Amino acid sequence: MTQSNGMPDNPGDPENTDPEATSAETSEAAAEEAAAGQGASEDAIEGQSAEFDPTLESDVDAALADIDAELADAEADSADNSVEAQLAERTEDLQRVSAEYANYRRRTERERQGVIDNAKTTVITKLLPILDDLDLAEKHGDLAEGPLKAIATKLRDTLREYKVEAFAAEGDTFDPEIHEAVQDLSSGDEKVIGTVLRKGYRADARMIRTAMVIISDPA
Repeated sequence: MTQSNGMPDNPGDPENTDPEATSAETSEAAAEEAAAGQGASEDAIEGQSAEFDPTLESDVDAALADIDAELADAEADSADNSVEAQLAERTEDLQRVSAEYANYRRRTERERQGVIDNAKTTVITKLLPILDDLDLAEKHGDLAEGPLKAIATKLRDTLREYKVEAFAAEGDTFDPEIHEAVQDLSSGDEKVIGTVLRKGYRADARMIRTAMVIISDPA
C-alpha cells in the first residue's frame, strides 16, 4: 500500500536504499541530457554556418593575398636599403683610400723634392769656394785670357743652368736678411754696400749663402 507522505512503496528495496544504484541512474540521466544539449549546439552551429555570406571566404583570401604582397614589398625594400647602405659604405671607403693615397703621393713628392734640393745645395756649397777663387783671380786680371778663363766660364754657365745666381754688388742697398756686414763705415740712415768681400748665392730663390760686405754711405 502506497503511503501519501511521499515515501516509496517498498522502502527496503535496494533500488531505493543503495546509494550506488541511485548515483548510477542520476549519472546516466545527466549524460543523456548533456548529449542532447551537445547535439542541439551542433545543430545550431550548422544552422549558423549555413547562414554565412558565401563571399566571405573569397574576401579572406583576397586579404591574405594583400598581406603577402605587402610582406614581399617590405622584404624587397629592406633588401634594396641593405644594398644601398653597402654601396654607400664601399663608396666612402674608396673615397677615404683615394684621399689617403693622394696625400701620400703629395707627401712623397715633397720629400723627394726636398732630397733633390738638399743634394743640389750640398753640391753647390762645395763649389762656392772655387767660385770665390775665380772672382779673386778675375779682380787681379788672371781671367783675361787663357785656359783658366775658359774653365771659369764653363763652371758659371753650368751653375746658371741650375738657376744658381750670385748677388751683392757695390752700391746695392744693404739688406740684413741677405747681407752679412763685417764693418759699417756709413754715417747716415741710408746704407749701401761699399765693398763686397764675398758674394752671396741662391738657387731657384733658395738661399745658399749670404754675402759678406762692408757698409758705406751712398756715393
